Formats: sequence, C-alpha cells, structure tokens
Amino acid sequence: MQGSVSPAISAKDIACRRGDRLLFRKLSFALTGGEALHITGANGTGKTSLMRALAGLTTPFAGNVQHEGDIGLLDERPALDPDQSLGRALAFWQRIDGCSDPSGALAVMGLEPLLEVPVRYLSTGQRKRAGLAALLNRGVPIWLLDEPLSGLDVAAIAQVTALIQMHVSGGGIAVIASHQVLAIEGLRSLELGDYAPSVTGEAA
Repeated sequence: MQGSVSPAISAKDIACRRGDRLLFRKLSFALTGGEALHITGANGTGKTSLMRALAGLTTPFAGNVQHEGDIGLLDERPALDPDQSLGRALAFWQRIDGCSDPSGALAVMGLEPLLEVPVRYLSTGQRKRAGLAALLNRGVPIWLLDEPLSGLDVAAIAQVTALIQMHVSGGGIAVIASHQVLAIEGLRSLELGDYAPSVTGEAA
C-alpha cells in the first residue's frame, strides 16, 4: 500500500440527495487501518450515492467526509476504454498509477487469456475482475467497493472475498456496499435504512 501514514476514513453527519429526494441523513462512521464496513440497504436507499460521496466524486448535501491515505473506487462502471483491448485499457491506468509489474494482479484475477479481447466484449464478471486488477495495481490503502461480487460465480466470489480479507488484514480499509453476505473477519455493518428521513420529512 502507498504511503506511511496509517489510513483512515470518516463520515460525520452526512446526508445525500438524488434530485429532490433525500436518501439518508445524519450518517456517521469512522474507520482506521485493518477495519472493514459493510454498507447494506434496499435498492434505491443510496448505497452508490454514499460510495461516490466517500470517494470525493460528489459533495454530500450535508456533513463532511475526511480521509488519510489514497482511495480507490470500484463500482459498476470500471473506467476501461470499451474500444481498446483489455491489455491496452489496463496499461493506460498502469502508466498513470506507476505500476511497473502488473503481472501478479492479472494472474490472480485470471485475466491473462483475455488481454487481447476488446473491453466491450467482456462479460460483467470479467469487467469486474479487470476493475479489481486495476485496483490491486494501484496499491491504495482505502478500498471503496460498490457491489464487488455482482456478476461473479461462486469461485470468483470466494477469491474476491479472500482478497478483501487480505487487504484488511494487511492494514488496509475496505468499505463494501453489497446486498450479499460477506465472510470477512471483524466486518462491521451499517444499514442505510436506519438513516432514512422520517415520514414527517425530517430535515438533514
């Protein structure tokens, strides 16, 4: 992982909106190295909105997010050029991230046979594995994972779960938004429904 500072990420009294709809409010948590948090909630409750706010891609409607250490976000839209081969698309990020040897991540995620295949032809699961390989090659301490197990078969789910466990056990942080059960030691849980606005329209 990059850097010598112990990683940390926290949210304090944050609220997020989608259009005119308040998704959740007064949400707070704090994580340090070696901790993982499972974000749960029904579709439409704001899991993706929360993850994008934590990544700094959007500004919360209220409250603030702070972090120490670099962040890597994996969501349903891996930033891979669909018109490029997988190898070229990954190489673009390897150059930006200063990754001199991507072979380990490619092997772990089983991507070597797919490097000449255009990204647009990859299945959902293959694109997810490619996104995970790019995340591994970044070497960042804070992982934000939005539905990382979707589109994966049983073997791949076990593999990705093991990778998350290794990252956390090595002093990293993982925030995982998922509707699936996660077998990760010491995993904390946060249910977004607990932060939904009241029926009386309580303000953030």
